[in-house]
Amino acid sequence: MFIEKSPFERLRALIADIEPKAAPVDLSVGGPKHAPPPFVTEVIAQNAASFGAYPLIGGTAEFQRAVHDWIDRRYGLEGWFKDNGAILPLSGSREGLFLTAVSARDLAGKANPSLLFANPFYQAYPAAAHAIGATSVPVAAQKGVLPDWDSMPKAVLEDALAFIIASPSNPEGVSATLADWHALFDRAERYGFFIFADECYSELYRESRAPPVGALEAARSRPQILKQLLVFNSLSKRSNLPGLRAGFVAGHPETIAAVRDFRNQVGPQVPGPLQAAAAAVFDDEAHVAQNRRLYDQKFADAAAILGPRFGPITPDAGFFLWLPVMGDDVDVVRLLWAEAGVRAVPGSYLALTPDGQKNPGRGFVRLALVADAAVTKEALQRVSSVFERGLCRERVAFESVGSRP
Repeated sequence: MFIEKSPFERLRALIADIEPKAAPVDLSVGGPKHAPPPFVTEVIAQNAASFGAYPLIGGTAEFQRAVHDWIDRRYGLEGWFKDNGAILPLSGSREGLFLTAVSARDLAGKANPSLLFANPFYQAYPAAAHAIGATSVPVAAQKGVLPDWDSMPKAVLEDALAFIIASPSNPEGVSATLADWHALFDRAERYGFFIFADECYSELYRESRAPPVGALEAARSRPQILKQLLVFNSLSKRSNLPGLRAGFVAGHPETIAAVRDFRNQVGPQVPGPLQAAAAAVFDDEAHVAQNRRLYDQKFADAAAILGPRFGPITPDAGFFLWLPVMGDDVDVVRLLWAEAGVRAVPGSYLALTPDGQKNPGRGFVRLALVADAAVTKEALQRVSSVFERGLCRERVAFESVGSRP
């Protein structure tokens, strides 16, 4: 099961014949637009000489130090992961998720491997499955995180090469609890599959709420799971640096060694000056807190403008609104573009429709609150106006953001 075109290519085709009645505002792509840390370019310039050398696949000593320190500091691990784990630099977590699937396949040695992931999902997941000849298995997840394990056929779990968990999830913004992580660890140990923890939204939580529990944080109490756990993160969302293409994968030293050996053949190194910049950014938390405050203000505006009509819409983390709508979400997106000039994504474009089942994204519209506060507020007011005029209708009566229809 593989999607040949991205949701954004499909969106372009969907609205290509429409001339919007208002100046366009793009809330479709989750591309951060807040200012990156101002010191980044200076650090790159100071280290520009290292552009003249091939980067080490394992990363510089300073990059290694900064990432280990950040993991330790963020999750209160008191040196546990430094002593028991290993990391590798990535050219962004998307590249890492894709290529690490090759190493996982080789390590697991399963005859009919499959990749399991919550549905809706990030498009890199089925792409990775397609590349390694594995079967994509999108599963209905409870509030965007984990499936009902008891309802999953044993054969599906036995064939699983890995379960990819996005926490916080995209698009729902729901995070795994400590109990969720341990439930996942239990199944991974029982059925012998890897856990790919995609935590790229981990730092975009609401400041009024607790930070999301991380996979490594949960693994500290059962270190044996580390051999089956790979954690991915990057600076794209945390620090508004999607163009830097810098992230990391963390796991057990033996697993990371296998990943490193494969990557050393492929050669997806992160240039030295970019590793230096990444190290400096991981060392700084002030800009991250400011980033959260900017998103919090936009979600407060969204709650004030759309909350009276939709009910609670503020997610625990991330920068997406996941709005439940009546009727066809594709038609709603066309209408929002035509009437309000607001570019959104149909929820059904972000999910697959398993045989005999409903597309779990159908009936939802995703809005990325990545533009500045004034532009975002105006766009949300336009969206509200479309609903107030009765041109389309919202759905409410869900227990919380991220609940399934």
